[in-house]
Amino acid sequence: MLDNLRKTMEAHGFEVISRVADKLGLRASKLRLLFIYLSFATLGITFIFYLIMAFFLWVKDGFIKKRKSVFDL
Repeated sequence: MLDNLRKTMEAHGFEVISRVADKLGLRASKLRLLFIYLSFATLGITFIFYLIMAFFLWVKDGFIKKRKSVFDL
């Protein structure tokens, strides 16, 4: 059951941690673990930060189109 939940969240989630890890050059699994520990330590404040980042990434994706190559114009 937990494995199905994890696969669903990875497929349809916001991918905030993965995108930040790619920008910083870190492994996403380590950053996710850090996020979980910080969420418990700060009583959920980092979860609110996560939702704000998800919103801004969603807005950014709406304005900026990702092109695979130069010929996709």
